[in-house]
Amino acid sequence: MTTPGPQPLRRLPLLRQAIKIRRQRAKGLQETLPQTDQEVGKTVTGSGFGGKQALLYEEALYTVLHRVGRPEPKHVAEAAELLSYLQEAFHMKPEIHQQLLQKVQDLEKPLFCLKVTVKQAKGILGKDVSGYSDPYCLLGIIEQGVGTTEDSSGSHRRRQKAVVKNTIPEDQTHRTQVISQTLTEVFLSQDADQVESVRQKLGELTDLHGLRRIFKEARKDKGQDDFLGNVVLKLQDLRCREDQWYPLEPRTETYPDRGQCHLQFLLIHKRRATTASRTHPSYTVHRHLLQQLVSHEVTQHQAGSTSWDGELSPQASTILFLHATQKDLSEFHQSMAQWLAYSRLYQSLEFPGSCLLHPITAIEYQWIQGRLNPEQREELAASFNSLLTYGLSLIRRFRSIFPLSASGSPARLQSLLRVLIQMCKMKAFGELCPDGAPLSSLVAEVLRTGTLEWFHLKQQHHQPMDMQEMGKAVLSLVLDVTGDLQQCQRTWNKIFSNTLKIDLFSMAFLELQKLVAQRVEEHLAAVGSVVSPEMGESLFQLYLSLKELYQLVPPPPERDRSLDLDGFHKWFLPAIPAWLLKTYSVALARLQRAVQMDQLVPLGELIKHSTSAVDLSTCFAQISHTARQLAWPDPEVAFMITVKFVEDTCKLALVYCSLIKARAKELSVNQDQAQAANMLCVVVNDMEQLRLVVLRLPTQLSWQDLEQWAGAVLEPEQLQHTLHAQLQGALAGLDHEIRSGVRTLAEQLEAGISRHIQRIVSESAVPEDAILPLMRFLESELHYMNRNLVQENFNSLLSLLWTHTLSVLTQTAAAQRSSPVTSLKLKTALQNLEFCFYAEGCGLSPEALHIPLLQDLQRKLELQASSSQELIQRYFSNRIQQQADTSSEEFGAITIKASYRLSEQKLRIEVLSASNLLPLDSNRDPFVQLTLEPRHEFTEVAPRETQKFKKELHPLFDEAFEFLVSPESCQKEGNCLLLTVLDHDTLGKDDLEGEAFLPLSAVLQLSGDNQPGQVPQTRLPLTYPASNGDPILQLLDIRKSDREAQAFVKLRRQRAKQAERLGQ
Repeated sequence: MTTPGPQPLRRLPLLRQAIKIRRQRAKGLQETLPQTDQEVGKTVTGSGFGGKQALLYEEALYTVLHRVGRPEPKHVAEAAELLSYLQEAFHMKPEIHQQLLQKVQDLEKPLFCLKVTVKQAKGILGKDVSGYSDPYCLLGIIEQGVGTTEDSSGSHRRRQKAVVKNTIPEDQTHRTQVISQTLTEVFLSQDADQVESVRQKLGELTDLHGLRRIFKEARKDKGQDDFLGNVVLKLQDLRCREDQWYPLEPRTETYPDRGQCHLQFLLIHKRRATTASRTHPSYTVHRHLLQQLVSHEVTQHQAGSTSWDGELSPQASTILFLHATQKDLSEFHQSMAQWLAYSRLYQSLEFPGSCLLHPITAIEYQWIQGRLNPEQREELAASFNSLLTYGLSLIRRFRSIFPLSASGSPARLQSLLRVLIQMCKMKAFGELCPDGAPLSSLVAEVLRTGTLEWFHLKQQHHQPMDMQEMGKAVLSLVLDVTGDLQQCQRTWNKIFSNTLKIDLFSMAFLELQKLVAQRVEEHLAAVGSVVSPEMGESLFQLYLSLKELYQLVPPPPERDRSLDLDGFHKWFLPAIPAWLLKTYSVALARLQRAVQMDQLVPLGELIKHSTSAVDLSTCFAQISHTARQLAWPDPEVAFMITVKFVEDTCKLALVYCSLIKARAKELSVNQDQAQAANMLCVVVNDMEQLRLVVLRLPTQLSWQDLEQWAGAVLEPEQLQHTLHAQLQGALAGLDHEIRSGVRTLAEQLEAGISRHIQRIVSESAVPEDAILPLMRFLESELHYMNRNLVQENFNSLLSLLWTHTLSVLTQTAAAQRSSPVTSLKLKTALQNLEFCFYAEGCGLSPEALHIPLLQDLQRKLELQASSSQELIQRYFSNRIQQQADTSSEEFGAITIKASYRLSEQKLRIEVLSASNLLPLDSNRDPFVQLTLEPRHEFTEVAPRETQKFKKELHPLFDEAFEFLVSPESCQKEGNCLLLTVLDHDTLGKDDLEGEAFLPLSAVLQLSGDNQPGQVPQTRLPLTYPASNGDPILQLLDIRKSDREAQAFVKLRRQRAKQAERLGQ
């Protein structure tokens, strides 16, 4: 298809234009316009309805009644539902609604127009020799039946065989600009002012075939334009607003895929008959309508106790969409109307600030200052300033406007700040409000002003009547300030810091601490230096609240000056004595009340102290808590306060001991011994619990830290003589009281222990049976005491009873020295008592059991329970040990060789020499007597003697002797060879030079068939028997009926007397 040669092509503007096609003008177009505003309001004057709102209501009704196009998917389709919603939104009475509805129905209908915008095409065919096309678009409206035919069923249309210009008259055809050499063209155009009417009603267009668009493939200098494709749409299928891609349809099936075209359709009104449309700008009317509907939406949600989330109802969305489309409002003017409406409503109604972000973003995206007239620019600037002023006023009062008690308050404040920030960043705001200060500076200033206003408001709220009320008022004020700063630190500061980089907390703290310091100093000046107990309590609470407030102080980098609260503790120095006295008085009163109410009954099976001990622990814990609360910054004063607390605590501990003993005495009247013992157990348990509490004082009062801190101003001796001396004195007093109570309990058991020990002596039963009554008694009594005493006191009782038991056994053993049988009973009893008091690790420790008294008693009973022969054996064991411990040769020495032939069971002794003997007389005739001891072990072995040497102190005997001895006898402990060196006396008894003891077990180790020359020499120092009485000999001596014992004692005593004479 080619274009006629002689006719030049009609050129269209290069910019994209909105092509609006007129089909037929409505009748009566030139008639008079509708009635004026005054005339509109006449029908509602009697009802008190405002004229402006009536005009707006008329506009809304007109929009609904003259709706065109199919409804959107989520919009309301029924006009009745929309009219009912409008009646409710405008609060219109039924009769007024009917009057206005009838009036609107009588108005002239608008001129319906179809506004088409060709935006873009893609994927079209290339028909030029270069492979591209020079496409353009022809647009027109075809009535149904013109250029089309239908088959018998009416379901198919025959494709158009000619171009549009041959089907539609040329004056009714519109053509876009030609895009050269492309396969994907963009029709860059703006909305044009050329508008042609279609018909008055869209319903009258049902007889049209539709809208056909034909793209030219390639524009040639001569010939016909090529057909690229067309789009045929039914007007009755269009929605009020359509914006989408449509496929291009071919005339033949040769090239079925012809590309796509992006089209936009708007069904708009012209010549609307409403007064508002004729007298006001479209966006202004739209803004007022939006404002009215949003106000209604918010009110409806508030009436239902819910908050509006910014989502309009389907009815409101439908009405506003229809109005904006019918009025042909651009997206920019819609966004501007939305901004003006929402920004104004935000200042009177409560709804999310996020609703303002969308119009802000839309205005910023489409902003071109030139598209607004001066009046619109002024209106937009006024809305910016109004919202900014309102937002700053809310920020100034954010503590009351956004209370944390209301859910979502932080989010609401953050939303407001986000709106203000985005608004101030807009190009429109910068151009229309160029002289404003930065938002961060404005917000910081209003925050500072709001903080001061909040403080003065709180101060006015706490108006005292007298001095006591003044203290409470100041305290409440400080607590309110602390709470506010904590909220700022935890919540508000994050919001302002993240959005505007404003440190709200530091700013608020610096301002408020100054005002608080002034108020507190005024109050303390009114109190004076003399502080009553009641006022002292108030000042203590005030001190603690200031301490808590001061702990919130920002780090030094965030403040450039000293604080008015620095050193605030010095203001309270006059109140310290009143605080300490109050603490002691309260604790003493509570202690007295606790003891008076105590029935001295254990709290439970595992808790063996009574209620007063618990109350006393609580009192001491409260004192420690008070000391930690003070935490006085001055080390010297802090040390003196701690000293006073320790002194009062120790004093209370001793007072408690006196009171609890008096309480036990009071309750023990007319009670049996068992009940009195129970109470005494509870008393000592309470004292032990108190001792443990006192021991925790250094930890609870942080002595170590205090001493390190105060060490710079105090001497170490002063620290030691105060705190530690007081504590040790209190502990010593408590230990004395506890020991006294435990001593009383022990005395009740000591008599029974003594009685049962005496029964052991008197009974003739075997030792194991004789001690059974004592063990049963101890098991019963100790089980009772263990059940009623805490472990520490039970151990103390065991220690006392153990010492007493050992003392009684020692006395009894001394009285029964002569009876080995009785001593054996006592020995057995001692062994069993040791196991009893140890109690498999649950009683006394081994260290507490093995005291010197026990060891001495064990030695005595071991000897007393032995037979005479065992004692003799033990005697020689002691002499052998004495021989081994002797290194001095003061009395001379003897040298021998000792060997044992195991095959012959013979002991061979070679007496070689003696040396350094003492001259006992002028003759000096020494010889050696050899005896195997003890004699009851070697009854068949006779003693031997060496030759006597005349006048010789260093005799060389060189004699050998053999004794027939079994190996078993050599191995037995105490068996030995006694070498007695004597000085022969012709006229009297031989004098003793000394004795030497050789254990046979040592000789047995040298057993073998060694030659005499191979046996080593043994040099033995001479010793003397003890002259002060040997305990073994004493025991043997008192056994008068034992001849062997008496003979042995007689011989040993003779030797001892000889030794005494030698010593003289």
